[in-house]
Amino acid sequence: MNITEKILAKASGKNVVHPGEIVDANVDMIMVHDLTGPLAVEAFKKIGVQKVWNNQKVVVILDHQVPAESVKAAELHKTMRQFAKDQKLRIYDIGRGGICHQVMPEKGHVVPGTVIVGADSHTCTYGAFGAFATGIGSTEAAAVFATGKIWLKVPEAVKINVTGQFPNFVTPKDLILAIIGKMSVDGAIYESAEFTGPTIKNMSIAGRMTLCNMAVEMGAKNGIIEPDEITRKFLGGRVKTLPDFDSLKSDKDAHYTRTVEFDVSKLEPQIACPSSVDNVKPVSKVGNVPIEQAFIGSCTNGRIEDLRLAAQVIKGKKVKDGVRALVIPASQEVYKQAINEGLIEIFNDAGAIVCGSACGPCLGGHIGLLAAGETCVSTSNRNFIGRMGSTQASVYLASPATVAASAITGKITDPRTLEAKA
Repeated sequence: MNITEKILAKASGKNVVHPGEIVDANVDMIMVHDLTGPLAVEAFKKIGVQKVWNNQKVVVILDHQVPAESVKAAELHKTMRQFAKDQKLRIYDIGRGGICHQVMPEKGHVVPGTVIVGADSHTCTYGAFGAFATGIGSTEAAAVFATGKIWLKVPEAVKINVTGQFPNFVTPKDLILAIIGKMSVDGAIYESAEFTGPTIKNMSIAGRMTLCNMAVEMGAKNGIIEPDEITRKFLGGRVKTLPDFDSLKSDKDAHYTRTVEFDVSKLEPQIACPSSVDNVKPVSKVGNVPIEQAFIGSCTNGRIEDLRLAAQVIKGKKVKDGVRALVIPASQEVYKQAINEGLIEIFNDAGAIVCGSACGPCLGGHIGLLAAGETCVSTSNRNFIGRMGSTQASVYLASPATVAASAITGKITDPRTLEAKA
C-alpha cells in the first residue's frame, strides 16, 4: 500500500484497503473556522446530540473575517465562541492564533499518520506532515462532531517525483504552479497526490506545506509527503508523542495510476494568470502588466521563510507609487519571529502595510479588496473571478519573490531581473 492507503486502513480498522473502497474512518482531529463553523454548529444542533464525540479532537479557529468587519461577522464569531465554551473546545480567537492551516501544526494538532478533516478545502496542507488531511463540508463536519467518523472513498494515487536543485529565486510555489499548469485543475480529481523524490526530501516544512496546500487546486483529495527528520524537527516540542515514521512509508510495490516527473533545475519563476490556477506561464513571458496591489501572505505563503524571501527582495527599496503592498504573517508566531528578525521594519520602510495574522484579501475579506479594473499579484492559492473583490478585477498568483519584485517595479516582474540590476 501507499502511505495514504496505510493511514486509511488503520483508521478504519482494516489490514488492507484498495482504491475505490468505501471506508468508515475514525477521525483524529477536526477543525472549523468562523466562516464554515456556524453552519456546522447549526447542523450539529439539528442532529440532536448534546455533546461532541470528543472535545479534545475539535479545534475552532477564527481567521477568515477578523477582526469582524460587520455585525454579521461579529455574530458568527459570537456563535463559535459560545459553541466552544459550551462544548469545552480549544478555540484560537483573534490575536491568539492566525490562519487555521498554519496554527494547526504550530499548536501540535497535526500528527503524522492521523486522519484530519477540516471544513475548509485547504485542509490538505497537513499532508506535508504525513497525515491524511482533506477538506469537508459544514454538514459533514456536524456529523463528525456527533460520531467521530467519516465515510471516505479510498483514492487512487498519483506519484509526483521531483528532482534537481532550485535556481535562485525559484521556490516550491513556482514548482506547484508548474505542476498544476501541466496537470490542469482537473488533472488529479479525487486522487492522492504523493510528492516524493530527492528535491522533496531536501525541502523545508514551509515548502512542503505550500505543495500540499495547493494539491486541491488540481482536484486532489489530499496531498501527502512521507514524514522524516525535517518533519520531526518541526513537530518536536509541539506534539507530545510522534509515531514510528517507518510505518508511514509507501511500499516499494505500491500502486499508482501514474508517475509524473518534474526537474526543478531549469525551472523559471512561474505565475498563474487570470482566472484559473492552471493558466500558468513563466513570469518572463507575461509581458508588461501593471499592478495596483501586491499581497504577500495566506495559508500558502505567509510563513517566516516566505517573509524572509520577500524582505530580501524589498530591502532598501520602495514600493512603487500607486501600488498597495500588503504583508500578512500567517500566524502570531510567525509575526513575532518576523519582528525579531527585523523583517517588519524592512516592509514598513519600503512603504508596505503589515496587517494582523488572518486570511485577509485571499477570499474577498474585509481588507485588500480590489476595485473594477484593478490588478493584484498575490502569493495566495486561487485567482477565480471575484475572489479578491470586484468581478472585474484580475488576480495573478506567484511566489513571495515575484510578488515583492512586482511591488517595487509596479508591474509583474521576474525577481531575477532585480537581482541582476543589483
